[in-house]
Amino acid sequence: MFHRIGIIAKHADASVGAALAATLAVLQTRDCDIVVDHNCASVIDDRSIPSAPETDVATNRDLIIAIGGDGTLLRAGKLAFPGNASVLGINLGRLGFLTDLSPEQVPQALGPILDGNYTSEERCVLRAEVIRDGTVIGRDHGLNDVVIQKWDTARLIAFETYVDGRFVLSQRSDGMIVSTPTGSTAYSLSGGGPILHPQLHALVLVPICPHSLTNRPIVLADTATIEVTLATEYAPETRVTCDGEPMVQIEAGDNIKITRHQQTVHLIHPAGHDHFANLRAKLHWGRVPC
Repeated sequence: MFHRIGIIAKHADASVGAALAATLAVLQTRDCDIVVDHNCASVIDDRSIPSAPETDVATNRDLIIAIGGDGTLLRAGKLAFPGNASVLGINLGRLGFLTDLSPEQVPQALGPILDGNYTSEERCVLRAEVIRDGTVIGRDHGLNDVVIQKWDTARLIAFETYVDGRFVLSQRSDGMIVSTPTGSTAYSLSGGGPILHPQLHALVLVPICPHSLTNRPIVLADTATIEVTLATEYAPETRVTCDGEPMVQIEAGDNIKITRHQQTVHLIHPAGHDHFANLRAKLHWGRVPC
């Protein structure tokens, strides 16, 4: 099922080496076409394996393997989805909602996945555009979320939110999270947002520390067009991030337009993957005797 494999790894993590070695051992027995990012290349001895900058690893690949935590997988997803490559995560992080395999599972579990014994999900991607005076001055994508937030200030920021051209509310707060179902277990969850099933066609707006306690999370259809207009007050101290990566500098009156991207991320899980079992394990939900 997968022959052309790209591998990216978490930066500056001593545990990458062992997980990468286990992964390469499986891939090389199957004569896969492998390319690794420069971070991987720095911790392996086999110089015959081609390496490339991380931004190029997903080019002409069938599968991208992300070795690290959810942050590494998010980077892999953003690189992979334009070319429709699938993404598989090997978890070196703490929670790892998106990265299924542990390094110890790789020798037994990776082979069946390469043979086609896996489950897959289509995860939606958000497109964010910063529009100034009618011109798009910045564009980026997020698998988890797009966040409008204060930056380097203790003051609240002010903005207005519109959905499909209709005014929703004016808000003074630390910002707002626009989350996909994938991101509902990330920053959105910390901000009091709901956990959305990955297959829901929905987005959620989560206010960050709103001044008005009646401002609550809102769940929308993922066909919605969300627009946020920054007020004049403290606009220079406002940032827009996509999966934690800052976009262009914001000015008063800028409009941030957020929509679902037409393409998705193909996320690969081992066969038998259970979303609710994953939640129980990661969030330490126990079984209460009846």
